[in-house]
Amino acid sequence: MTGAPMTGHCLCGAVTVRVAGPHDPRPGACHCRMCQRWSGGLFLCFNADASGVTFDGPVTRYASSSFAERAFCSVCGSHLWMRDGEDDFELMPGLFDQARDWPLRSEIYTDRAMASARLAGDHGRTTRAGYEQKNPHVAGDIP
Repeated sequence: MTGAPMTGHCLCGAVTVRVAGPHDPRPGACHCRMCQRWSGGLFLCFNADASGVTFDGPVTRYASSSFAERAFCSVCGSHLWMRDGEDDFELMPGLFDQARDWPLRSEIYTDRAMASARLAGDHGRTTRAGYEQKNPHVAGDIP
């Protein structure tokens, strides 16, 4: 992981997120049902080392499963991150102006993608079965 320090914010500006440590400036996409319900169709995120992420403002956290926490701005509802325990942050790229130029790194749950959110391009792809086989802590996608 690498990347220059950067600052982003939610839609209303009440929450500021700073990334000063290592991060991978290539988003990944998820098409699982939980992410579809949270995002409206497709979840995009990039990984940032937890030690380099700070934030200010009214953040609400929600335990969306036994293994994940999702966070959003308490004022405008903008999605901020998803975390698997105390591991790295999976931050929303749209919070950061720099993300416009980032290429897609990978895509998971490709066999669950909505017809309107299928992605083209040359990046890694994994089906539900493939992802859950490598990540046994995931209890399974919801129907």
